[in-house]
This record gives sequence, C-alpha cells and structure tokens, in this order.
Amino acid sequence: MTRSRTTAGAVALGLVLAAAGASAGPAAATPSSATPNLGPNVTIFDPSQPVSEIQATLDATYAAQVNNEMGTQRYAYLFKPGTYGTAEQPLQVKVGYYTELTGLGANPGDVVINGKVEVYNRCLTADNCLALVNFWRTVSNLTVNINAAGQDGCRSSANFWAVSQATSLRRTQFTGGGLSLMDYCTAGPQFASGGFIADSKLPSTTNGSQQQWLTRNSEVAGWSNAVWNQVFSGVQGAPDDATFPDPPYTTLEKTPVSREKPYLFTDASGRYQVRVPAAQRNTSGVSWGGPGRTIPLSDFYIAKPGDSVTKINLALALGKHLLITPGVYDIARSIEVWRPNTVVLGLGHATLTAVNGAVPLNVASVPGVIVAGVTIDAGTKESPVLLRVGAKNAPSLTSASNPITLQDVYFRVGGPHIGKTNIALEVNSDDVLIDHTWVWRGDHGVEGFTNGVNGDTDRWKTNTGRYGAVINGDDVTATGLFVEHFQKYNTVWNGERGTTVLYQNELPYDPPTQADWMNGSTKGYAGYKVGDKVKTHTLYGGGVYVFNQNNPSIETENGFEVPNRPGVKLNHIMTVNLSAGVVNHVVNGVGEAADMTKIGQPVYLVSYP
Repeated sequence: MTRSRTTAGAVALGLVLAAAGASAGPAAATPSSATPNLGPNVTIFDPSQPVSEIQATLDATYAAQVNNEMGTQRYAYLFKPGTYGTAEQPLQVKVGYYTELTGLGANPGDVVINGKVEVYNRCLTADNCLALVNFWRTVSNLTVNINAAGQDGCRSSANFWAVSQATSLRRTQFTGGGLSLMDYCTAGPQFASGGFIADSKLPSTTNGSQQQWLTRNSEVAGWSNAVWNQVFSGVQGAPDDATFPDPPYTTLEKTPVSREKPYLFTDASGRYQVRVPAAQRNTSGVSWGGPGRTIPLSDFYIAKPGDSVTKINLALALGKHLLITPGVYDIARSIEVWRPNTVVLGLGHATLTAVNGAVPLNVASVPGVIVAGVTIDAGTKESPVLLRVGAKNAPSLTSASNPITLQDVYFRVGGPHIGKTNIALEVNSDDVLIDHTWVWRGDHGVEGFTNGVNGDTDRWKTNTGRYGAVINGDDVTATGLFVEHFQKYNTVWNGERGTTVLYQNELPYDPPTQADWMNGSTKGYAGYKVGDKVKTHTLYGGGVYVFNQNNPSIETENGFEVPNRPGVKLNHIMTVNLSAGVVNHVVNGVGEAADMTKIGQPVYLVSYP
C-alpha cells in the first residue's frame, strides 16, 4: 500500500527541499484557491478578459511557432471555466508547434470557445502546402462552438485540424459545424499522416488525406473516407469494417483497456486540482464523469526549467506528484518514479533531454504510475534507454486493474540536434498501458540533417537509434503506437498477451547500402517484430511504409515478422511503397511486394495467419 502524505511529511519535504535550495513548489506556499505560479510559459485566461486581448496573445505565439519545428520554445494556455468569443467577435485560434490549449473545467462543456481552434497546412513554398510535419501540439478539455465569422468561403467550411504525429485531441467536443482533418484550402499536395483523438464528441468529420488515424472511446456523427488505415476503438457511430480493405476501416466495438489522461481543473471554489481517471476495460464512448480520483495541485512538485533532478527526485521520494511546466530540461541523471500511483504530468510539451548518456526517466514496476504529456529527447552521447518502465529481469509488482500508463509520451532521436540511443522506450513491467506515443528517430531536422546523399549518409552514422519500442512485459496494451525510422527493429514485442490497437511505422529512409540494412542473412528488419517465443499476441490495424530515399534499390523482406502460432493474430495489416525501396512481403513471406509498381497503393492482408 502507498503511505498517504501526512502534514508532517509535507513539512519534512519543505525542510529537505529548502536545505537543497529549492521550494516545495508555489502551490504549496499559497492558498489552494490562489492562482498557482506555473512559470513564464503558462498563461491562464479568464473569460472576463477582452476577446481582442486573448486573440492578440494567441496570434503572437502562433506567428512565432508556425514554422518553429525544431525550436526550444514551449507554451501552455489554460482557460478558466466560461465562454470565450461571441457571435460577432469569435475567438479564432491557430495552434502552432509545442503549444497546448486546455480548458480548466471539470467537464469539456465548462469551457466554450465561440470561434475555432485550428491547425492549417504548413506551406514550405507557395505551392507546396502539407500537414506531414505538423507535429507536437495538444488541445483538450473544452468545447468549440464553430463560428467562422470573418473567414473566407473555404476557411468557413469547417474547423481544420490538419496534423500528423505527436498531436492529440482529448476531452473535446465540436458543435455548430464540421471537423476536417485535412486542410483543403491551400495549394497541394495537402497530405497528412497520423493523429489521435480520444474521449471526444465529434461532428461529421472529413478525414480527407489522413493516411492513418486512431479515434478511441468517442462519439462521431459521421466519417468521410478511410485512405489507408483508419482505426476506431470504442467509438459510437464508427463506420463498419465488414468489407475491409474496401474501405480500409478497422473498428473495435470496445477498447480492451483504457484510461483517460489526467487533467488540471478548477473546482467550484476556484481551487486547482488534477483529476486522474481510473483505468477501465471493455469500454466505449466518452468517459466524462467516470470513475477516478482528484489530487490537489498542492500535492504536486511544480518543476520549471532549470530545476535540478536532485530537487525533483527529493520531491518524488517524499510523496509529491510531479507537474512539469513548459520548457526544455537537461537531464544528466534519471528522474526516478518509484512510488505507486505517482502522477507525472507535463504541460506544453515539456521536454526532457538526455545529457551524458543518461536515462532521462525511470519508472518502477509498481501499480498506477501515470506519465503523460512529456517529450523525451536523446542527447549527443548515447543513452542505453530514454524511458525505462521496470527493471529488466526484476519482479513486476504491477496491477492489472491499475496499470502503469503512458499517455502522449513522445520520443525523439535527432531533429533539433544529433541524438543517440540504443532503445527509446523499454517496457519490462507487466500490466502497462501505452495510450498514444510517437517514437521517432528523426528523418529530418536542424544539425547534421542536410539534404542529399552525403547528408543522409552522415545521418545514418551519427543520428543513431537501434530500437524504437521494446516490450518485454506481459499483458501490455498499446492504443496508438507510432514508431518510425529506427535502424534495426522499430518495435520488438517479447511479452505475452500483448495487444496493439493501431500501429504505424515508416522504415528508416537513410540506410546507405543494402549491406547496412541486413538482419543476418535477411534483407532488413521488419517494422513490427513479435518475439519467437511469444504464444499470444493481437494487433488491430497495422501499417509499415517504405521510403528508402538514400538508396531506392534497398529491399526489406517483411513488413511484419511474427511466430506462426494460432494465438498470434494480426488483423487488417498492410505495407505501402512511398516511392523508393521495396518491402517484399507483408508478413512472414506472405503477401505481394510493395514495390515500385504500387507506389501509394497499400498491399493488404485481412488477417494473419
């Protein structure tokens, strides 16, 4: 059992942190109903503020962040309960990189934005606009009453959310108009590739060019089309998948294991609290008002950029939860999370960067730990792992009814700088829920990522990540597993009774030669590998894409590689050629080649075996 934090414990924490040159956190030093000090990168809006003032603040951030893909700036905008914008003066929000918008209500209907909350295509040139690199942005816990007053004809046709990986809509609802996941108002090609919605009420939704997507535990009035790989899990109103792959929908009536992300809110007395929804099994629809627990914000250590890991670990050891405010944190020794039911919640895409080969985050094999809203970057010296859940070959003390949960946790190996790791995400514990992650070895970025053959060759040698996700624990569930570009297996699943609901993978773009892309005598590494000894495993909706940009002659033998056993079942899987390289088979020598005669045309298997 977890010992509750007593008043004496709180005093002891303050004394220990004071001795270390830290405070116990602003929320602990002020009345619980006071506005907490969440640092310079968090702005809290009140509905009494003029719409023009809020609009100007958000517009200025968007102007700075719309092209700031590899920058270090991080922002969170929190909206107190109330209504923002009017019919005559709507609040029209555009969300750029590393920006989070969230309502502070107990329910999504407590914060209403009359206007729009949007992401448009990023125009690399005037006639080359797309959403393929619209990463790292978050919207949650609010209602958008769509009002396009003042926008032109095309822009007034929908609320646009044109994003790709590392983005989420959670606990949102849209009323008064349609939602489009494609921005069709700019010059082409208008491509988009990957995203995630959970616990939301959606209007008729235009999927458009979105190649793959997961919608989980939501309600939807309608869905327009499927492209390659659209997965619905526990979604009321989801399209039927009986004729897969025409269209290529994958629909689960219920989600096998789910938990909604913790969220900050203010109660009826204005006190800041964190709601932690409980884990549930076999659910559908939204969870608003569902079971869970509420933690006062005063029980959190509020970390700000520049805080030492020593201070953070002292707070965690003495029973504090952890709120990580927006910014970039250099982590030279591990943040250790070892107390059951600890919540680690990041705001504004708070980023932990490994220094000197450190493992930035270690989570013990104990029940109920939640890590949410955190990005973890590899550093220039190789780390063995970026996030480790449970020690390898150690006892797992976890709970099936209260799983360790990772939500909106994103990994980067390269991009803003050269990165090096052996494994990005290693899960050794049993009973873990991975609810939306993007595990990315950078295929582009700032330093060391120049275009052309020489730059790509340098990237293969300097920006090194061998394995994306390695799952050794039993009874692990992943809802939204996006893993890309690693130099050996992108995902290796060694644990028993694993379940994945939507898997998306691109193989690495940059092997210089076939010799660099060999697994012994086999050509390349499958994008998804289930361990040879595994007896039971299930995957719903999986795609592996090939784009060997550096050397289009390179081949990969299989997109998926699994033991051929009745208990190992792959449902609705595919490979796709993106115009360079070949995947010879979908799985285990079965399925046609995704070669240069099928560019952009998926090769599907309804099931395997």
